[in-house]
Amino acid sequence: MEQYLKYFVIAFNAIVPMFMLIVIGTFIRIGKLLTDTEIRHVNRMVFEIFFFCMMFYNLYNTTFSIAFRPKLIIFAIIAVLLVIAAAFFVVCNMVTDTKTRGAMIQAIYRSNLVLLGVPMVENLFGEESLAVPTMIIAVIVPLYNILSVFILELFRGEGKFSLSAMLLNILKNPMIIGAIFGFFFLITGWKLPPVIIKPIGQLAKCTSPVALLILGASFKLGTLGNDIRDLVITVAGRLLIVPGIVLPIAMFLGFRGVEFITLVSIFATPCAVASFTMAQELGSNAELAGNAVVVSSALSCFTLFFWIVLFQILGVL
Repeated sequence: MEQYLKYFVIAFNAIVPMFMLIVIGTFIRIGKLLTDTEIRHVNRMVFEIFFFCMMFYNLYNTTFSIAFRPKLIIFAIIAVLLVIAAAFFVVCNMVTDTKTRGAMIQAIYRSNLVLLGVPMVENLFGEESLAVPTMIIAVIVPLYNILSVFILELFRGEGKFSLSAMLLNILKNPMIIGAIFGFFFLITGWKLPPVIIKPIGQLAKCTSPVALLILGASFKLGTLGNDIRDLVITVAGRLLIVPGIVLPIAMFLGFRGVEFITLVSIFATPCAVASFTMAQELGSNAELAGNAVVVSSALSCFTLFFWIVLFQILGVL
């Protein structure tokens, strides 16, 4: 009994701090401490400045042998592609509306690994472990973006979108630029003077808490309406079915510790906030996409707790 209590305490310490910050963020909105315009501006600042610093700093302060995990990268890419294929088959056989199909498939495979995955890894394994999820983000986030274009274009609504512009935006993404600079210093071994690296590190450490606050402040629950069945399918797929299939396979293949919790951050975290923006830009069912983000984020407090406790009991974490 004492052993199981330890598992619950560890899971509690990993999950609750993240969601406390999200809840505080919702009170920021309720208390009107920030307007919608100010929230958008802060969100942009976090995306363009804080995420750049986080990606760069985490790779800068590690060694190549720690950061580079080819087996983990290959498994993550293959698993994402298989999840998309399965979601494509299931959704297309259950849903007739094309705009809804694209939104559902994207929400099922695209996780919030940056905003929730990184702090979860840090809470469990410490700041020194962040090089592994940072390296994965540098691979998976561009993959997410490219695949979202193809999927939402396939089930196109009435929006207009340029694939070339999307690929250019990926290369201009602050997280990708930060990762490129971080890899450069990682490989060359060059070091920056403390007067430069210290403020970058301070901003990097602020990234997760500020991003979670703004995530909470950004939430707006739309009208569930006729999408309730599709919403249930989407959220269940994202939080229960996908991790319920992928994570046991990862355990069987020998992933443990920080590698395994990185996979949890990819396959068990809620729908990515960016999936709502993409759905809007490509004329998909943006209302369903937005509700999927809000509902899955709320419920993931319980589902992530469950997955962490389960795999701790199984000796994986």
